[in-house]
Amino acid sequence: MEVLDQFKTLFEPELVKALEEKATPVHIKEGETILEIGQIIRTVPIILSGLVKVSRIDDDGKELLLYYVNPNESCAMTFTCCMQQHVSEIKAVAEEDVFMLAIPIGLMDEWLVKFPTWKNFVMKTIRNRFNEMLHVIDQIAFQKLDVRLVNYLKEKSKVTGSTLINLSHEQIASELATTRVVISRLLKALENDKKLLLYRNQIKLLKDL
Repeated sequence: MEVLDQFKTLFEPELVKALEEKATPVHIKEGETILEIGQIIRTVPIILSGLVKVSRIDDDGKELLLYYVNPNESCAMTFTCCMQQHVSEIKAVAEEDVFMLAIPIGLMDEWLVKFPTWKNFVMKTIRNRFNEMLHVIDQIAFQKLDVRLVNYLKEKSKVTGSTLINLSHEQIASELATTRVVISRLLKALENDKKLLLYRNQIKLLKDL
């Protein structure tokens, strides 16, 4: 499988071979849901290309962004659910067209013991995602919403590699657990300060943001 060439410097040859034999390549279209809350997890994903948004949904249907999964990364919450045999506690959606490897969860324990680089990959993923979620908690607890919004827009630009963000005010409000009216007011203030430009369902970030 040629797509596994990118892992030859990350995993030992035996693990790369195991991935070739056991993992299933999967294509996901932009906007499609990869994993729902409460869904039984049967595979562990490794993202080869594209971007995945991972979020929590409360009882009222409000969404809170937790983190993004980039190429050559996996989802820490999926790892922990697999290890403890729990159903999914997160929602994962393809922000772009995604190409990924799906690894049967039955291999998790075996590979953790058999392949040191897989164990390192899993532990590094969990540590990095934990730090990202701590950052989200810090923002909610200690930062004003206008600061959270600016940080959100900068992070969105960073992970997509573009200063043009294709999101509605309603979508941003959902991810920041607030209302569209509040987000629209804050975005308009940023536009007045010449930090960004507002279009229909698009936001253009400027250098001064």
